[in-house]
Amino acid sequence: MEVRDKILAICIGGFITGVLVRSFVDFSIYFSCFFLVIGLALFLQAKFENGQSGFRRFSLGLFILATGLGMLRFDVSEFKTTNPILENHLSERVTLTGTIVDEPDERADSNRLTVKLENFLTGDVATPIFSKALLVADLYPQFQYGDAVEFSGQLEKPKNFADPSGKIFDYQNYLAKEGIYYQVNRPKITLIKSDQGNFVVSKLFDLKHAFLNQISKLIPEPDASLLGGLVVGAKHALGQNLLDDFRRAGVIHIVVLSGYNITIVAESIIGFFSFLPKYLGQSFGALGIILFAIMTGGSATVVRSSLMALLVIVARTTGRQYNITRALLFAGLFMVFQNPKILVFDSSFQLSFASTLALIYVSPIFEKRFLFVTEKFGLRAILVSTLSTQIFVLPMLLYKMGQLSLVALPVNILILSAIPATMLFGFLAGVIGFISSVLAFPFATVAYGLLEYELRVVEFFAHLPFSSVAIAGFPLWLAVFAYLVYLWGIVFLSKKTTGKKPRDLLS
Repeated sequence: MEVRDKILAICIGGFITGVLVRSFVDFSIYFSCFFLVIGLALFLQAKFENGQSGFRRFSLGLFILATGLGMLRFDVSEFKTTNPILENHLSERVTLTGTIVDEPDERADSNRLTVKLENFLTGDVATPIFSKALLVADLYPQFQYGDAVEFSGQLEKPKNFADPSGKIFDYQNYLAKEGIYYQVNRPKITLIKSDQGNFVVSKLFDLKHAFLNQISKLIPEPDASLLGGLVVGAKHALGQNLLDDFRRAGVIHIVVLSGYNITIVAESIIGFFSFLPKYLGQSFGALGIILFAIMTGGSATVVRSSLMALLVIVARTTGRQYNITRALLFAGLFMVFQNPKILVFDSSFQLSFASTLALIYVSPIFEKRFLFVTEKFGLRAILVSTLSTQIFVLPMLLYKMGQLSLVALPVNILILSAIPATMLFGFLAGVIGFISSVLAFPFATVAYGLLEYELRVVEFFAHLPFSSVAIAGFPLWLAVFAYLVYLWGIVFLSKKTTGKKPRDLLS
């Protein structure tokens, strides 16, 4: 590894370490500044020294300096997380105005609206405020992105809760990463004015909803909701029982928008078009990702996930893992710098990063060991990408969810082989439906048949007595240890395959 690459690794590693430590422990901003001063002193001292000891001191100073910067960046993100006016009225009934700044998240019995607050109302007096709140509203009346609303209800701070496995979910920080620090349950909401959001985003959501309406006319539920999630990342409720089935079968990533989902779907599209020339098939995969990001409204989560999925495609097309790794590290660093809370509190970001690494480094290792699997219909690509990502993200999923699906691999293989065709025919049905429902009917019929197949596969495997096992209290240290073992395995197997020394594997 060249000196500049070592320096790059030290800077990125130090910054990420600082953000990681500060995510768990609040030392105060003064401690972060102290770290910066110590690191800067060692760094400057080492600049005037020569030899190996001088470089070690230089590296240590640079690492401490980068760690301090990471901690300080997190401290800065904590500025203005609370509003004095709202803090004084917690647990009280308040009246506020604001604008819905994200697509409503429809659940089985509620709609979750993210509102950018604008005014605190006391009688006829409006006091300007700047914050965000989550409204857990009734299903009806319905509201949409860009609606300016007035609402009243009891103001609360979000509370952490235990998931079905008994693990405490850090709901406060999960919302905090989106700048949400307040919550109002079942408020009374009045529409003030529509179309107050970003014009481009608003039109994208309108297009998305029109597409979903066409799908619902052609395909019954719950198949229509599943197709909406696959094609445009629609946030429609599938029902708790069906969601539990997907979770037990290890394919919840298909119905929950995440980088894991986007990456796997992109790989499936590429595998489906594997009969085409390499660059053309990869182009279809990239186009699918871009269309997906546009149709879902281009949220921060989707953009992050799509960028990482595109990096996988570039790595596969060019075969230059080293340069793509650099790009991936810089992309991850930029994302964490822009929003340091995503490193620990955004599962989508973590799964995106982990699955991207798996497809860049683990897939080539598995591919050489599955040459006996046919390439027809992209079966080998689907098997390799599924196996690689499933194994690589397993420690993270166990730590986050505490549930191990014993049927995830066969279910993923059976379902993912049908996903590209499902998306293609479902997309064509929705688009052609704008012209004529009669012309769209044959495409909808094929899509419906594929969706029924996928749902029946999930239902069958999810209800097997050994489908999943609850692993309560899977510790963080064990997950970290697992990834250290993975790292050793990747280096060892790559060395065995290529004959390169570990330090040359990325060159």
